[in-house]
Amino acid sequence: MDYRDYDTRLAAYAVIVEQRQGREHVLLALWNEGEVPMWTMPGGGVELDESVEQAAVREVLEETGFAVELTGLLGVDSFVLPAGVRVNTSDRPLKSVRVVFSARIVGGELTHEQDGTTDEARWIPVEEVADLVRVSLVDAALSMDRGSRGTAEAATALVGRPGR
Repeated sequence: MDYRDYDTRLAAYAVIVEQRQGREHVLLALWNEGEVPMWTMPGGGVELDESVEQAAVREVLEETGFAVELTGLLGVDSFVLPAGVRVNTSDRPLKSVRVVFSARIVGGELTHEQDGTTDEARWIPVEEVADLVRVSLVDAALSMDRGSRGTAEAATALVGRPGR
């Protein structure tokens, strides 16, 4: 199918993982536009006049109340929704392109978005994520984050070894 025959949605998201009470927690937002509320990564659509980085920072602030600094590009996740199953019904398929960053909090406090596409933001223990009703992006983003941290830890271990 030619690119002019379907819609594209570019979005940017942030993975924010912190140690809290001796356990690893991830910051998630409760998305309210589907049939059932589902947990997702904080983030959303990129406006025409902003970069994906600017969008990620703006969306995290809107959905969670936290100002963040992006610390790396983790990857890109994409999927196609056939016409008719989109949240905003359309007769055209949608290709969703989701750019995922790692981030750290630099200010703000946890708040819930008002009149937006999410109802709540919450720190969730990473080991409890599998039990949540969630969008596929959560698993993809956490996998990207684990892979990134594993690579960085492996590189640090190799560089730090004597004789290397």
